[in-house]
Amino acid sequence: MSEENLAAGSFDELALPLFNSLYNFARWLTHDREEAEDLVQETYSKALKGFRSFQPGTNFRAWIFRILRNTFLTSRTGLKAGMTLSLDSDEASESILPATTETPESLFLERADQQMVQQAIEELPVIFREVVLLCDVEEMSYQEIAETVSIPIGTVMSRLARARNALRVALAKKMQGV
Repeated sequence: MSEENLAAGSFDELALPLFNSLYNFARWLTHDREEAEDLVQETYSKALKGFRSFQPGTNFRAWIFRILRNTFLTSRTGLKAGMTLSLDSDEASESILPATTETPESLFLERADQQMVQQAIEELPVIFREVVLLCDVEEMSYQEIAETVSIPIGTVMSRLARARNALRVALAKKMQGV
């Protein structure tokens, strides 16, 4: 097997299991299914081209998430950080949980709560939204987030605290308006 085929095999083994996580993060950043797909495709393309620069033994997950983030920030999408996702989108309707012992009213309230949280996250500035998503959705450690976003761990913690506080305030305002 040639060195190039070996590298491609190693890349596939490391990168393919991360596809869903990368797509979910891209979807949250872009607020658009097609743009998220393009962003992930471009991320994989750049990562494969630059795979030789990846240092074995370091955190591949943080490395490829950093590529996705940087690609997003340098694209025109990154400049549209204030975009919002329609709550009537296909994905919003797919998030309905199957009824077991819940009543239609309890399901409606649960879905409304999920939509409220999702909207509050989407309204955060990108620098706060990305740390919340990487920490709470992708379950990355502070160290992994710091590597992904290229900031010190202290800044990760500060941004995360500020993001969560902004979410609390936004959700409290939404609850008062309900």
